[in-house]
Amino acid sequence: MRKFGYARVSTSQQSLEVQKKALLKEGVRSSRIFSDVGSRANLDREGLNLLRIKVEEGDLVLVTRLDRLGSDTSEMIKLIKEFSELGVYIRFIKEGLSTEGTMGKMVVTILSAVADAERERILERTNEGRIDAKSKGIKFGRKRSIDREKVIHLDVQKVGATEIAKQLGIGRSTVYAILKEEAQKE
Repeated sequence: MRKFGYARVSTSQQSLEVQKKALLKEGVRSSRIFSDVGSRANLDREGLNLLRIKVEEGDLVLVTRLDRLGSDTSEMIKLIKEFSELGVYIRFIKEGLSTEGTMGKMVVTILSAVADAERERILERTNEGRIDAKSKGIKFGRKRSIDREKVIHLDVQKVGATEIAKQLGIGRSTVYAILKEEAQKE
């Protein structure tokens, strides 16, 4: 049985190193570790696709955690089934789970569903908090860095949008957006 590893992070600001070290510690050769940086909701990932090509019947794929392989229950089931049909097993290090055997597949599917439900609850709580904060007048996003008063003053002085944009170092579309917002206030 050959061991392969799969590691994934969601953004380029995160590091794959911790996952790779854990896979090496489990006996996976560095040349057999495949990785991706990007959204877990996309099954068409370069590293995952290469892994799919390299594995053969009887191989074992190690992944540090359940959520590193797939993003939701249906995706996890699809990947587990795909690897299972190839005769390839998946072992999740942190959870201590493996798809080897019927019980292993069942437990992984159930935990995947639980993880999916937890993500949904987190989204709901986040949205509820955001709605509550907005109702209290809290504004989101970065603070405006454009002197809106200068845009309005120059417009009143009959300076054209192109010249306003040039003077203030902003885009013409920004000038138009500010003027439109001001017109709607009136």
